[in-house]
Amino acid sequence: MTVERLMDILKESKYTVVLSGNGMVLESDYMLIRDSQESYDIEKKYRYSAEELFSSSLFSTRKELFYEFYRNEMLPQLEKPPGEGFYALAALEKKGLIDTVITRRVYHLPTRAGCKNVIELHGNICEHYCPHCGEEYSLDYIRQSRRVPLCTKCNTALRPRAVFYGEMVDNQVMTKAAEEVMRADVVLALGTNLKTTLCEQLLGYYGGNKLILITLKEHFSDKYADGVIHDRVDQTLLKILCQSENLHKLY
Repeated sequence: MTVERLMDILKESKYTVVLSGNGMVLESDYMLIRDSQESYDIEKKYRYSAEELFSSSLFSTRKELFYEFYRNEMLPQLEKPPGEGFYALAALEKKGLIDTVITRRVYHLPTRAGCKNVIELHGNICEHYCPHCGEEYSLDYIRQSRRVPLCTKCNTALRPRAVFYGEMVDNQVMTKAAEEVMRADVVLALGTNLKTTLCEQLLGYYGGNKLILITLKEHFSDKYADGVIHDRVDQTLLKILCQSENLHKLY
Protein backbone atom coordinates (compact mmCIF):
# COMPACT_ATOMS: atom_id res chain seq x y z
CA MET A 1 0.00 0.00 0.00
CA THR A 2 1.21 3.51 -0.77
CA VAL A 3 1.08 6.49 1.56
CA GLU A 4 -1.10 8.25 -1.03
CA ARG A 5 -3.66 5.44 -0.95
CA LEU A 6 -3.65 5.43 2.85
CA MET A 7 -4.23 9.18 2.85
CA ASP A 8 -7.30 8.69 0.64
CA ILE A 9 -8.62 6.03 3.04
CA LEU A 10 -8.17 8.33 6.04
CA LYS A 11 -9.93 11.20 4.26
CA GLU A 12 -12.90 8.97 3.43
CA SER A 13 -13.12 7.43 6.91
CA LYS A 14 -15.82 8.58 9.30
CA TYR A 15 -14.02 7.11 12.31
CA THR A 16 -10.42 5.91 12.55
CA VAL A 17 -8.93 4.08 15.53
CA VAL A 18 -5.20 3.59 16.11
CA LEU A 19 -3.71 0.59 17.91
CA SER A 20 -0.28 1.80 19.03
CA GLY A 21 2.20 -1.03 19.56
CA ASN A 22 5.70 -1.65 20.86
CA GLY A 23 7.37 -0.48 17.67
CA MET A 24 6.34 3.09 18.38
CA VAL A 25 7.79 2.85 21.89
CA LEU A 26 11.10 1.56 20.52
CA GLU A 27 11.20 4.33 17.92
CA SER A 28 10.91 6.76 20.85
CA ASP A 29 13.94 5.06 22.48
CA TYR A 30 11.94 3.87 25.49
CA MET A 31 12.55 0.68 27.41
CA LEU A 32 10.24 -2.28 27.00
CA ILE A 33 9.83 -4.31 30.18
CA ARG A 34 9.95 -7.49 28.11
CA ASP A 35 12.22 -8.44 25.22
CA SER A 36 14.85 -5.72 25.35
CA GLN A 37 18.53 -5.51 26.21
CA GLU A 38 17.58 -3.46 29.26
CA SER A 39 15.51 -6.34 30.60
CA TYR A 40 18.57 -8.61 30.67
CA ASP A 41 20.65 -5.92 32.38
CA ILE A 42 17.92 -5.38 34.94
CA GLU A 43 17.76 -9.08 35.81
CA LYS A 44 21.51 -9.12 36.44
CA LYS A 45 21.27 -6.01 38.62
CA TYR A 46 18.19 -6.87 40.72
CA ARG A 47 18.17 -10.69 40.46
CA TYR A 48 14.58 -10.50 39.31
CA SER A 49 13.25 -10.04 35.82
CA ALA A 50 11.77 -6.67 34.93
CA GLU A 51 8.40 -8.38 34.62
CA GLU A 52 8.70 -9.75 38.18
CA LEU A 53 9.81 -6.36 39.50
CA PHE A 54 6.76 -4.64 37.99
CA SER A 55 4.34 -7.25 39.31
CA SER A 56 1.51 -7.15 41.83
CA SER A 57 3.14 -9.89 43.92
CA LEU A 58 6.45 -8.06 44.33
CA PHE A 59 4.69 -4.75 45.04
CA SER A 60 2.70 -6.52 47.77
CA THR A 61 5.67 -8.23 49.42
CA ARG A 62 8.78 -6.13 48.65
CA LYS A 63 7.75 -2.53 48.16
CA GLU A 64 11.23 -1.12 48.79
CA LEU A 65 12.71 -3.25 46.01
CA PHE A 66 9.82 -2.31 43.73
CA TYR A 67 10.45 1.40 44.26
CA GLU A 68 14.20 1.01 43.88
CA PHE A 69 13.61 -0.50 40.44
CA TYR A 70 10.79 1.90 39.63
CA ARG A 71 12.75 5.06 40.47
CA ASN A 72 16.02 3.93 38.92
CA GLU A 73 14.79 2.25 35.74
CA MET A 74 11.25 3.30 34.84
CA LEU A 75 10.78 6.90 35.92
CA PRO A 76 13.95 8.13 34.14
CA GLN A 77 12.32 7.00 30.88
CA LEU A 78 9.85 9.85 31.31
CA GLU A 79 12.65 12.40 31.01
CA LYS A 80 12.79 11.61 27.29
CA PRO A 81 10.18 13.21 25.02
CA PRO A 82 7.75 11.09 23.00
CA GLY A 83 9.00 10.16 19.55
CA GLU A 84 8.01 11.96 16.36
CA GLY A 85 5.42 9.31 15.59
CA PHE A 86 3.35 10.29 18.61
CA TYR A 87 3.53 13.99 17.75
CA ALA A 88 2.41 13.08 14.23
CA LEU A 89 -0.57 11.19 15.69
CA ALA A 90 -1.53 14.27 17.71
CA ALA A 91 -1.33 16.45 14.58
CA LEU A 92 -3.42 13.97 12.58
CA GLU A 93 -5.99 13.86 15.37
CA LYS A 94 -6.19 17.66 15.35
CA LYS A 95 -6.84 17.53 11.59
CA GLY A 96 -9.67 15.04 12.13
CA LEU A 97 -7.89 12.18 10.36
CA ILE A 98 -7.76 9.91 13.42
CA ASP A 99 -10.19 9.74 16.31
CA THR A 100 -8.88 7.45 19.06
CA VAL A 101 -5.52 6.00 20.08
CA ILE A 102 -5.43 2.75 22.08
CA THR A 103 -2.23 1.56 23.75
CA ARG A 104 -1.04 -0.98 26.34
CA ARG A 105 2.18 0.85 27.17
CA VAL A 106 2.44 2.79 30.44
CA TYR A 107 4.63 5.76 29.46
CA HIS A 108 1.67 8.05 28.64
CA LEU A 109 3.31 8.77 25.25
CA PRO A 110 0.27 9.64 23.09
CA THR A 111 -1.15 11.98 25.74
CA ARG A 112 2.19 13.64 26.42
CA ALA A 113 2.55 14.26 22.68
CA GLY A 114 -0.83 16.01 22.59
CA CYS A 115 -3.37 13.32 21.66
CA LYS A 116 -6.71 14.03 23.34
CA ASN A 117 -8.72 10.83 22.95
CA VAL A 118 -6.47 8.08 24.32
CA ILE A 119 -7.37 4.78 25.94
CA GLU A 120 -4.53 3.39 28.09
CA LEU A 121 -5.42 -0.25 28.68
CA HIS A 122 -2.66 -0.63 31.27
CA GLY A 123 -2.84 2.87 32.74
CA ASN A 124 0.31 4.95 33.08
CA ILE A 125 3.22 5.73 35.40
CA CYS A 126 2.76 9.51 35.31
CA GLU A 127 -0.12 9.38 37.80
CA HIS A 128 0.06 7.99 41.35
CA TYR A 129 -2.51 7.54 44.07
CA CYS A 130 -3.27 6.03 47.45
CA PRO A 131 -5.11 2.72 47.01
CA HIS A 132 -6.74 3.17 50.45
CA CYS A 133 -8.17 6.71 50.41
CA GLY A 134 -7.79 7.63 46.73
CA GLU A 135 -5.67 10.74 47.28
CA GLU A 136 -3.66 11.58 44.15
CA TYR A 137 0.05 12.48 44.11
CA SER A 138 2.30 14.15 41.58
CA LEU A 139 5.18 12.51 39.77
CA ASP A 140 7.57 14.90 41.54
CA TYR A 141 6.30 13.68 44.92
CA ILE A 142 7.24 10.11 43.97
CA ARG A 143 10.63 11.13 42.61
CA GLN A 144 11.55 13.14 45.70
CA SER A 145 10.32 10.62 48.27
CA ARG A 146 12.63 8.10 49.91
CA ARG A 147 12.17 4.37 50.00
CA VAL A 148 8.41 3.72 49.81
CA PRO A 149 6.31 6.88 49.26
CA LEU A 150 3.42 7.04 51.70
CA CYS A 151 0.08 8.82 51.68
CA THR A 152 0.21 11.94 53.85
CA LYS A 153 -3.38 11.33 54.96
CA CYS A 154 -3.49 7.62 55.83
CA ASN A 155 0.14 6.44 55.64
CA THR A 156 -0.62 3.82 52.97
CA ALA A 157 2.01 2.99 50.35
CA LEU A 158 1.29 4.80 47.09
CA ARG A 159 1.22 3.10 43.71
CA PRO A 160 1.23 4.16 40.05
CA ARG A 161 -2.07 4.26 38.20
CA ALA A 162 -0.86 1.38 36.06
CA VAL A 163 -1.72 -2.28 35.72
CA PHE A 164 0.98 -4.49 37.23
CA TYR A 165 1.83 -7.89 35.82
CA GLY A 166 -0.56 -10.29 37.49
CA GLU A 167 -3.44 -7.79 37.58
CA MET A 168 -6.47 -7.66 35.31
CA VAL A 169 -7.26 -4.80 32.95
CA ASP A 170 -10.21 -2.76 34.21
CA ASN A 171 -13.40 -4.08 32.58
CA GLN A 172 -14.74 -0.59 31.87
CA VAL A 173 -11.53 0.41 30.09
CA MET A 174 -11.54 -2.78 28.02
CA THR A 175 -15.20 -2.29 27.13
CA LYS A 176 -14.57 1.28 26.02
CA ALA A 177 -11.67 0.14 23.80
CA ALA A 178 -13.82 -2.61 22.26
CA GLU A 179 -16.61 -0.13 21.56
CA GLU A 180 -14.19 2.23 19.82
CA VAL A 181 -12.94 -0.57 17.57
CA MET A 182 -16.52 -1.64 16.78
CA ARG A 183 -17.31 1.94 15.77
CA ALA A 184 -14.30 2.27 13.46
CA ASP A 185 -14.39 2.39 9.68
CA VAL A 186 -10.59 2.20 9.63
CA VAL A 187 -8.17 0.63 12.12
CA LEU A 188 -4.49 1.55 11.94
CA ALA A 189 -2.25 -1.00 13.67
CA LEU A 190 1.06 0.79 14.21
CA GLY A 191 4.38 -0.76 15.23
CA THR A 192 2.94 -4.17 15.97
CA ASN A 193 1.89 -7.42 14.34
CA LEU A 194 -1.58 -8.89 14.26
CA LYS A 195 -0.71 -11.70 16.69
CA THR A 196 0.21 -9.45 19.61
CA THR A 197 -2.06 -9.30 22.64
CA LEU A 198 -3.14 -5.76 21.74
CA CYS A 199 -4.40 -6.82 18.31
CA GLU A 200 -5.80 -10.20 19.29
CA GLN A 201 -7.78 -8.68 22.17
CA LEU A 202 -9.41 -5.99 20.06
CA LEU A 203 -9.52 -6.85 16.37
CA GLY A 204 -12.23 -9.44 16.95
CA TYR A 205 -14.56 -6.48 17.52
CA TYR A 206 -13.73 -4.90 14.16
CA GLY A 207 -16.23 -5.60 11.41
CA GLY A 208 -14.76 -3.41 8.69
CA ASN A 209 -12.44 -4.09 5.78
CA LYS A 210 -9.85 -1.38 6.21
CA LEU A 211 -7.37 -2.80 8.70
CA ILE A 212 -4.10 -1.09 7.80
CA LEU A 213 -0.80 -2.27 9.28
CA ILE A 214 2.27 -0.03 9.44
CA THR A 215 5.32 -1.78 10.86
CA LEU A 216 9.00 -2.12 10.10
CA LYS A 217 9.34 -5.89 10.30
CA GLU A 218 7.46 -8.41 8.19
CA HIS A 219 5.42 -11.04 10.04
CA PHE A 220 3.42 -14.06 8.88
CA SER A 221 0.22 -12.41 10.17
CA ASP A 222 0.60 -9.45 7.79
CA LYS A 223 -1.57 -11.33 5.29
CA TYR A 224 -4.61 -10.76 7.50
CA ALA A 225 -4.39 -6.98 7.08
CA ASP A 226 -6.23 -5.22 4.26
CA GLY A 227 -3.21 -3.04 3.58
CA VAL A 228 0.42 -3.10 4.76
CA ILE A 229 3.25 -0.58 4.75
CA HIS A 230 6.63 -1.96 5.85
CA ASP A 231 8.49 1.08 7.13
CA ARG A 232 9.17 2.97 10.33
CA VAL A 233 5.91 4.20 11.82
CA ASP A 234 7.20 7.69 12.59
CA GLN A 235 8.48 8.27 9.05
CA THR A 236 5.25 6.98 7.52
CA LEU A 237 3.06 9.15 9.75
CA LEU A 238 5.15 12.20 8.94
CA LYS A 239 4.65 11.47 5.23
CA ILE A 240 0.89 11.25 5.79
CA LEU A 241 1.01 14.52 7.72
CA CYS A 242 2.92 16.13 4.87
CA GLN A 243 0.31 14.85 2.40
CA SER A 244 -2.46 16.37 4.52
CA GLU A 245 -0.62 19.72 4.66
CA ASN A 246 -0.25 19.75 0.87
CA LEU A 247 -3.94 18.94 0.48
CA HIS A 248 -4.84 21.78 2.83
CA LYS A 249 -2.78 24.22 0.74
CA LEU A 250 -4.61 23.15 -2.43
CA TYR A 251 -7.94 24.10 -0.90
